[in-house]
Amino acid sequence: MPSTTGFTLWLTGMHGTGKSTYASYIAARLRQVGRNVEILDEGELGDDLWQGLGDSKEERSLICRRLGYVAQLLTRNNVAVIVPSVSPYKSVREENRRVISKYVEVYVDCPTEKLIERDSTGKYKKALSGEIPNFIGITEPYEPPTSPEVTIHSDTESVEDGAMKIFQSLLDLSLVTQDELKIITGKKMKANPLSKKARQAEAPAKAEKAGKGAKARPATRAARVAKPASPKKGPKRSK
Repeated sequence: MPSTTGFTLWLTGMHGTGKSTYASYIAARLRQVGRNVEILDEGELGDDLWQGLGDSKEERSLICRRLGYVAQLLTRNNVAVIVPSVSPYKSVREENRRVISKYVEVYVDCPTEKLIERDSTGKYKKALSGEIPNFIGITEPYEPPTSPEVTIHSDTESVEDGAMKIFQSLLDLSLVTQDELKIITGKKMKANPLSKKARQAEAPAKAEKAGKGAKARPATRAARVAKPASPKKGPKRSK
């Protein structure tokens, strides 16, 4: 019998980091073991859940809350919910963490320079030229998580390797079983659960470390990537 524990796997990251690719990969393998799975893809639900909303900070926050509300309804009815969403604001993601009973945050990270290089949609180019206003990571900041359960570097890690990190986290949190993962991965994986006390002790250290290095990505940084370096000025002559 497959496990019926519901949970929400929230994949956050900038446009083009691979969130939807990971969502599809994970969903297909959970369905292999009989799990009820739903993907709430931000890019596919706009017409149904937030038609008419714009891209101001308030409107983006409302979109994230609506995704969180639907995810919680499904989670409490024993569905494995996967949400690939830019969800750029840390405070709103933390609201969803408090609302959703079993919430696993996955930060899909990739340097802005790489995202611009491999952009197949042309959105980054248009945003840099000013054709798309309020674009996250270009003209609007993205706020990285301070202590996600999983961090994936999609510029250096394969989909398979990133997925294994997600499966390990789900096992550690007792949201999937060893038997399920044996079928999914072909390997016998061992859980490494932290005690509640250990988690509480670890959280401040992770938050402090992340706070030092995980800063919001503003437009100015991405704009510098796209502009050629200005010629260096010669030494100033003394008068």
